[in-house]
Amino acid sequence: MKGIAYLIQATLILLWWLGLSINSNFFQAFQFPSIGQNAFNSFFAPDILIITVLSLIRAYKPIKDLELIILGGFAYASFYCINATVLTNGGYLATILMTLGLFYNLFLVYQTKAFRESQTSSILINGIKTIIQIICVWLITLVVFPSMIIQGFDLTQNQTNLFSIISITLFVFFSLLGLFSAYTIVAKGEGTPLPLDQTKKLVISGPYRYVRNPMAVAGIGQGIAISIYFSSIHILIYSLIGAIIWQFVVRPLEEKNMSKRFGKDYENYKKSVYCWIPKLNKTK
Repeated sequence: MKGIAYLIQATLILLWWLGLSINSNFFQAFQFPSIGQNAFNSFFAPDILIITVLSLIRAYKPIKDLELIILGGFAYASFYCINATVLTNGGYLATILMTLGLFYNLFLVYQTKAFRESQTSSILINGIKTIIQIICVWLITLVVFPSMIIQGFDLTQNQTNLFSIISITLFVFFSLLGLFSAYTIVAKGEGTPLPLDQTKKLVISGPYRYVRNPMAVAGIGQGIAISIYFSSIHILIYSLIGAIIWQFVVRPLEEKNMSKRFGKDYENYKKSVYCWIPKLNKTK
């Protein structure tokens, strides 16, 4: 499971450097003002040798020390980028990308600490926490990251009215799905959607009758809707990468945790309801 996560990481880094090498617009989107091309390209060897090669080794050899070395490499690069962004007032897309990589590796190294039941069964308290979670997650994933992509690649909304209507309709639909799913989690599960503050009870009602993780479906759908609005392959790729990471990195851990907590009830639910594709016959 961790092996796949590190294999995905190595692949994405190689594809990123390939994009930088063959497409000038892609290269410019990740540049820092006043930092020359040679200085930027000097990261190639460290990225390939320390992060990519070690990630490939870790994908096939479960060596804990390698995980910490890779994490350290991402930490150094992330803080360099943060400092460069502060000094140059630019390079936001590169800094966000490296920071995402840092948090991704923190999750891989300390994944056993990522799941914890909510400390309260109060619907009011869990509801307030869920509202805060939704605001933070939507602000980061649906506003900040897409905005940086739009700014980095100098995108504009240039679709016809029909595509605008389609994208807005999809965005509203998936947003309502996410909100309804979050409400169901709070009302029925005695917890919140966040794994660090998860439910005490197995939730199989509401949208969960038809698909196992409607909030993941909703989040990916929102990202795709934004990509349609801006006619942006870049935002579409961002959304699809999120889906891939959730499918192959987050989902197995979440399902393992739920199977451990809810036993046969969850296993039976898992057999009767698909993960991504809604099943119209409701689970009992």
